[in-house]
Amino acid sequence: MEHLAYLEDHVIGRGHTTLGRTLTETDFVVHAGHTGDFFPHHMDAEFMKTQPFGQRIAHGTMVFAIGVGLTATRINPAAFSYGYDRLRFVRPVFIGDTIRTRTRILRVEPDAKKPAQGRVWELNEVINQRGEVVLACEHIYVVQRRPAEEEAA
Repeated sequence: MEHLAYLEDHVIGRGHTTLGRTLTETDFVVHAGHTGDFFPHHMDAEFMKTQPFGQRIAHGTMVFAIGVGLTATRINPAAFSYGYDRLRFVRPVFIGDTIRTRTRILRVEPDAKKPAQGRVWELNEVINQRGEVVLACEHIYVVQRRPAEEEAA
């Protein structure tokens, strides 16, 4: 589904919350296989019974990847991702937790060096089923400005 949103269409404070996704043991195993991260905090249930959390915790990179993936519901051909800043793993996530991602536009700025585009900073907060923030980061987009001929129309 395509959605065209120019820099001028982004409103500070606007955002949305995604649908949820319940994390499973399969997610843990597949992510460990993809990344090579078989650290016992993610993979060893018996070891984790002896630790303060009492159970395996999700890879932070997995929570990030799934949380970002939950926001990828629209294609905006006027924008592309420039990257992520200020990434923090705030709380542990466990097998059986359901996560959603809440987004909110923080900043919109034209680019002085490239007048045809600007940047949008969007706060992404991954939240669990209790509404607790488990991960937070800023997603930065490079976004085209509205063409002059469209403004005049």
